[in-house]
Amino acid sequence: MTTINSVLGFIETENMGFTLSHEHLATSAAGIWKTFPELIDRVGIMEQAKATLKEAYDEGLRSIIDVSTIDLGRDVEMMKEVSEATGVQIVAATGNHLAVPRPFADLAPEVIADLYVREIEVGIEGTGVKAGIIKVASDAGGITTEQEIVLRAAGQASVRTNTPISTHTWSPDRVGEEQVRILKEEGVDMNRVYIGHSNDDTDMSYLLGLLDQGVWLGLDRFPGGRRAGTPLWEQRTELTKQLIDAGRSDRIMLSHDHSVPKARHGADVQEARFKYNPDGYNFITRNVLPRLNELGVSDETINQIMVQNPRRFFEGK
Repeated sequence: MTTINSVLGFIETENMGFTLSHEHLATSAAGIWKTFPELIDRVGIMEQAKATLKEAYDEGLRSIIDVSTIDLGRDVEMMKEVSEATGVQIVAATGNHLAVPRPFADLAPEVIADLYVREIEVGIEGTGVKAGIIKVASDAGGITTEQEIVLRAAGQASVRTNTPISTHTWSPDRVGEEQVRILKEEGVDMNRVYIGHSNDDTDMSYLLGLLDQGVWLGLDRFPGGRRAGTPLWEQRTELTKQLIDAGRSDRIMLSHDHSVPKARHGADVQEARFKYNPDGYNFITRNVLPRLNELGVSDETINQIMVQNPRRFFEGK
């Protein structure tokens, strides 16, 4: 029996069920909701998150991996309240996104790794909530000096705690290859590494090359098209089918990178976000999976991708 940290305590991996592997309840920036609370409708976010996640629970969702970090405005108390209200199990993250805190640039990776390990083994911000995954991020143009420090720290923390790593990447620049190289240098087991946002383009040679390194792929930007020139959901679904046909269904996971519309300030922005994805955490269930069925993908393979693969990833199998 393998257990992992959720915001409500340990859960058994066999009970994770249908899992979305890269999501958020809300994203912002470190300290915003405490310093400038007028920009964050925290009560509204929780109400909307409870409603949409309960709807998703009723349609089969059981777990989400919320990869919000301190620089994305991580709020584990919100995650706890939403999880309790909806029944959806939520795994919280340590690590950092793109906005690496300025002091980290002057620190050795070993020092930062200690911080991540504390959030995994002791808890986050005095709440007792323990992180169950380590998040790191690199984007267009490749890995900056500061991001490399964080990436190496994440690798060291993973080795010390056997906690998996989830990355934000920019696949058109093949950034995942750089991340894999650095994590290998830190001795990380590639079976513990999830290269996220791997469906922002459709370069199969890049994706198959990553899989040959032993990592997992996150096809986790549905519906897609938010960044100029990136594929829409139909193309992303076709890419999923290509990977399945290539015999790689056992190493991929699907998700949205969604946060509730109220996580952004302003009615116009919220309306635009709702129109972009009116199905929220149910978009994959309602659109992508039926389309995969139409393309000839079996329910057994869909269960492998949405249920078995996340469980195996967290079990290290």
